[in-house]
Amino acid sequence: MQTWVIYALLSAFCAAFVSIFGKIGLQGIDSTNATMVRAIIMALFLVAVAVIHGHVSGVTAILENKKALTFIALSGIAGASSWLFYFLALKTGPVSQVAPIDKLSVVFAVIMAIILFGEKVTLLQGIAIALIAIGGLILAIC
Repeated sequence: MQTWVIYALLSAFCAAFVSIFGKIGLQGIDSTNATMVRAIIMALFLVAVAVIHGHVSGVTAILENKKALTFIALSGIAGASSWLFYFLALKTGPVSQVAPIDKLSVVFAVIMAIILFGEKVTLLQGIAIALIAIGGLILAIC
């Protein structure tokens, strides 16, 4: 198994706990403030990981590269917006319906990758993407 597959599976596993812990933590509090506190904790955690791994000096390269900085900043804004909306949805909706709708981001990402990067999708991959979309929608409405 390729390393990226293992990392992707670990990412999905950890993301599942974001939903569960977030739903529990949102009880009785404002979702925007919860998202802000979460972001601060994430930032502190990631700084600690970078320090432990000795990668802090690499930040300079990002700051000096205007294109990289711009798109990383846009990615950060998109991610923060995603989490704001996700926590708003979790606040009042069931995890079993909110999470599948959120995972439609997979479908959107593939479509954008095809349009923006010219990535190719085989017929089988296209069917799988359609199944993800259909499955997410079925889980969300049933």
